[in-house]
Parts: sequence; structure tokens; C-alpha cells
Amino acid sequence: MKFGIICVSDRCFSGEKEDTSGPAIIQCVKELSDKNEYRLVPDEKEMIAQAIVALSDEYGADVVFTTGGTGFAPRDVTPEATKSVIEKEVPGISEAIRAKSLEITDRAMLSRAVSGIRGKTLIINLPGSPKAVRESIEVVLPILEHAVETLSGNTLSCGGNYGR
Repeated sequence: MKFGIICVSDRCFSGEKEDTSGPAIIQCVKELSDKNEYRLVPDEKEMIAQAIVALSDEYGADVVFTTGGTGFAPRDVTPEATKSVIEKEVPGISEAIRAKSLEITDRAMLSRAVSGIRGKTLIINLPGSPKAVRESIEVVLPILEHAVETLSGNTLSCGGNYGR
């Protein structure tokens, strides 16, 4: 599996702060793959969208994780950037992450994160903190392999049974 990781943060992009969420994603997926491409972009819709497209279309990532920019702050535009480049939404992933996160903090309901598909790439918006990144990836790890196989057309199961 190939992963694309995008940290969305004005402060990290400017060098004012070190990104710790991107490395947390890499650490979480290291058992699945060491094929990771990392990007750091500011909270700019076009730059976020361009990074998602580059990792999906050029790098050929199976999964692109974004971290940051999913809240209520005026410059939080990651969901909008993601929606502008995906072909299909996958609301169940973001709903599952929010549901699990609500067990930990009521602030999870403030997440505007989305998930979707672009070509054969699954794109998942994650929160901006390393702790929340780890908790969120724990939710999606069990389905990633099946999701990637399904997107690539390498499944033998009949459609719609979701492994049941």
C-alpha cells in the first residue's frame, strides 16, 4: 500500500511550529507500508486540493490522509478542498471516526472532516493533533486493506456484502 500524507497548517508551513501529526500518521501506518509521500501545505484551499491531486494522480497513493484544517477556524478549509477534488464521498469513514472520538471528547462533534474517493485513491481527513490522529487511524486501520483492494478491483466477493 502507498500512502500520501498532507499536513495542513499555516504555522507548520511557515516554520513557526514543527509538524507532529504527519509523523504520527507515518508511525501509525508503518506496519502496512514504508511507501509514504509527505507534503506540508498552508491552509489554502487550492494548495490543499493540488496536494491531494498530486498524491492521488501522480504519486499513485492508495490512501491519502490529511491532518488539520477540519474545524471551525476561519482558515480551516480542508473539507472544502477535499470535496472539490473527490468523485465520491465516503461518509461512513468520517462518521465512524467522529463516533469513536465522541467517546473521548465532546469536541469531536465540531469536526467537519470528510472522506472520499478520487480515482483509485481513498482520501481521509483527520484532525490536527497527534493524539487525535492516532485515535482516528485506529478506527480505519481494520478496513483500509479491503477498501484499497475494492478500489483497485482486486476483490473476489460479490458486491454489497461488506465482508459479512
